[in-house]
Amino acid sequence: MSSDTLKQNDDGAGADYLPQDAARATLVGRVWRPAPVDGPSIVAVRDGQVFDITATVPTMADLLDHPDPAAIARTAPGELLGSVGPLLQASLNAEAGPAGTPVAMTLLAPCDVQAIKACGVTFAVSLLERLIEERTGGDAAAAQTMRATLQETLGTDLRSIRPGSEGALRLKETLISRGAWSQYMEVGIGTDAEVFSKSQPMSAVGFGAQVGLLPASEWNNPEPEIVLAVNSRGETVGATLGNDVNLRDIEGRSALLLGKAKDNNGSCAIGPFIRLFDGDYTIDTVRNDRVALLIEGQDDGFVLNGISNMSEISRDPLDLVAQTYGRHHQYPDGLVLFLGTMFSPIQDRGTPGSGFTHRAGDRVTIASPTLGKLVNTVHKCTEIPPWTYGVRKLYANLARRGLLR
Repeated sequence: MSSDTLKQNDDGAGADYLPQDAARATLVGRVWRPAPVDGPSIVAVRDGQVFDITATVPTMADLLDHPDPAAIARTAPGELLGSVGPLLQASLNAEAGPAGTPVAMTLLAPCDVQAIKACGVTFAVSLLERLIEERTGGDAAAAQTMRATLQETLGTDLRSIRPGSEGALRLKETLISRGAWSQYMEVGIGTDAEVFSKSQPMSAVGFGAQVGLLPASEWNNPEPEIVLAVNSRGETVGATLGNDVNLRDIEGRSALLLGKAKDNNGSCAIGPFIRLFDGDYTIDTVRNDRVALLIEGQDDGFVLNGISNMSEISRDPLDLVAQTYGRHHQYPDGLVLFLGTMFSPIQDRGTPGSGFTHRAGDRVTIASPTLGKLVNTVHKCTEIPPWTYGVRKLYANLARRGLLR
């Protein structure tokens, strides 16, 4: 097959990475098309086939801004690129050229010019772990002892506390009197959610790509999350999966290092596709979804499994959107919003009490029955392909292709 087409027959390869009800799902995404296109294209998956619909919607922001994105995904004229299974398989084995862009057709992160925002401390378990990072100053060796101390100090099931409620405010007063209040408690059970800029437009990596860790970090983990797709009008129109890669030691030293810990080369993975809301998939599906995490060590045989139920989130997903987008802050190109995670893996990988941290080559799989699977491998951010393709290159490419109106 040529570098810009995929074989038309799909023998089922890659189906495991799609939603369980893929035949009913309205899936859209982005692919890198090599020469002669030599740039990104917007694609829709229809009956297992991938169609390039860039001529109708040049960017994902344009698609999500349409009054009926799902209808565009299902009916817009498109160039057939091949079957979705081989595309997924090719993305798992993608190679980058000298400029950092893929040499063959592969999936990209399904967002493009949108802002990439994230919410933190939205699950009780993640609140506890942020407190541990803070109290230990990012020292993984002290985490186990601090975890037991904090659980005794708090003396309550944080899952039963609704942020901003009277009960939450009473707990706040109690903890302040004990000298146990924290900036993480403020966003965990207080009125205001934590919302931060995770990454830059066009910087997220997609399905099959390498994710990056700062070389200085020695205590880190993946953060599997559902990511909402929000258009320029503040309407939530779909969802996908994301890995909000977390450097526990760096952020634990100081919350002011959040930007340094969160925004690095390859530190944000999103995909494989955005599933648009329609008659079969709604925000209520998101509220009742579950997210699974699988970490597979390539050099030590380490395996870690976990499941997160979205029903345990402390703030409603649309409340998080409202705290991000509104009269106080608009996003003319839309945004994608990470909803937070309850995962901070604590399973010992080495000596007892050492907890978990990544090793080079770890394969991370984030999965949801309704959204499929996002698969990435872990390396140092200084050793993976550099980020070289930004907004200016995108629009220059679209202009050369005659796709800007």
